[in-house]
Amino acid sequence: MERQVILNSQHFGLTLNRLCYQLIETHNDFSDTVLIGLQPRGVNVLTRLKSKLESILESEVVCGNLDITFYRDDFRRREAPLIPSATNIDFVIENKNVVLIDDVLYTGRTIRSGLDALLAYGRPANVELLTMIDRRFKRNLPIQANYVGKTVDTLVSERVSVEWEELEGEDKVVLFTPDANG
Repeated sequence: MERQVILNSQHFGLTLNRLCYQLIETHNDFSDTVLIGLQPRGVNVLTRLKSKLESILESEVVCGNLDITFYRDDFRRREAPLIPSATNIDFVIENKNVVLIDDVLYTGRTIRSGLDALLAYGRPANVELLTMIDRRFKRNLPIQANYVGKTVDTLVSERVSVEWEELEGEDKVVLFTPDANG
C-alpha cells in the first residue's frame, strides 16, 4: 500500500486548535455541554481536545467515553469475537448538549451505533458530531458532522488513518492507497 500524509504534525495541531475554537464559539463555557468520545479512536481526539479546551477556557470540560461494540450492526457477523472497550459516562446527559467525537466519518454506521448507545444514558437536548476526518463519499446513512477537521475525498479501496504521537510516534493523518500491481 502506498502511504500519503494528508495532515502533517503542524497542520494536525492547527486543525485541533480550530476545532476547539469552533466548539467554544458554539458552546461558550460548556456549562450545558458534554463531550463524548466513541471508543476506541474517538477517545484519542477527545483527550487532545479536552486538554486544549481546558487550557484555553481555564476551567474543566465534562467528558466521557462511550463503547459501541454491542450496538454495531455487524457485531454478530464477525468471525472473531469483538472485545468491548470501557464506557465512562459518570455524569447526567439528560437535557445536555452532547458532542459525539470520532476520528474518521465514513459510512456513518459507527455514528449510528454511537447514537443508539448514547440514548441508553438519557435524552440529551441536542447531539452534535465532531470528526477529525470526513470521508464524505460512500455514506450508507444520512449522517453529517457539525465540526470537521478535514474533508478528504477517497475511493472505497483507500483507507484513512489518524495517527497519534502517543500511539504511533507522530501526529498525522495518512491515506493508504492500494498498489497499482495488486
